[in-house]
Amino acid sequence: MKLSDKVAIITGGGRGIGREYALRFSKEGAKIVVADIGFENAQKVAAEIQATGGDALAVHTDVSSSASTLEMAQKTVDRFGKIDILLNNAAIYYGIGMRRWDSWEPEDWDRMYAVNVKGSWLCMKAAVPQMIAQAKGKIINVSSNTAATGLDALLPYTCSKGAIIALTRSMAKALGRHNIAVNCISPGYTMSEASTDMPGKIKGMDELATRGRAFRRAQQPDDLVGTAVFLASADSDFITGQTIVVDGGEVLC
Repeated sequence: MKLSDKVAIITGGGRGIGREYALRFSKEGAKIVVADIGFENAQKVAAEIQATGGDALAVHTDVSSSASTLEMAQKTVDRFGKIDILLNNAAIYYGIGMRRWDSWEPEDWDRMYAVNVKGSWLCMKAAVPQMIAQAKGKIINVSSNTAATGLDALLPYTCSKGAIIALTRSMAKALGRHNIAVNCISPGYTMSEASTDMPGKIKGMDELATRGRAFRRAQQPDDLVGTAVFLASADSDFITGQTIVVDGGEVLC
């Protein structure tokens, strides 16, 4: 129960890897705010948590909207009285498909940066005042190992995830004086529904990803949750500004 009595906001928690984070954080004792633009999905995950004896609140949240993220934070405080953890998991990935580097439109870049980068910043901006008042907080951002390997077939997504690493380092500097840790998880190619159903996926990509790792197996959503629990817990209290690559040894740095 590493997160006993903690309150955690998990954006994009209504499905896929976000759901896995929410379920595991609940098992570790946290009260969960499932913040998702897909409100029905958020409600389902919150109901799953409550069915196992946990405490959860579903909140309709568009992370690209300042008003929506402020409402998310306020509803969290209204229900649970505090915000201990923010896991910025929400991102545009599901259904984007792979394309040639020059086939992306300006609108694709704008949309991806609005959610993946600006959205993470807006959620921090909304949650941090409460963390400052509490004199402690944990923020976990989510990048991708594509920021290290390069992946032109998902160019705007890859670039947005590189920006998340810079955002993490910058916010760690800004918030350290308030005892708020800001760290980042960088997953490898994970067998979530978004990856398995990706339009235009490179032929043999699943097998290629496995062969390129030190651990020769597919990465599952459950492979990420332990690192997130560590970064959310007291075990990582003197760690900030770091990016932990969780990809089975594809990127070795």
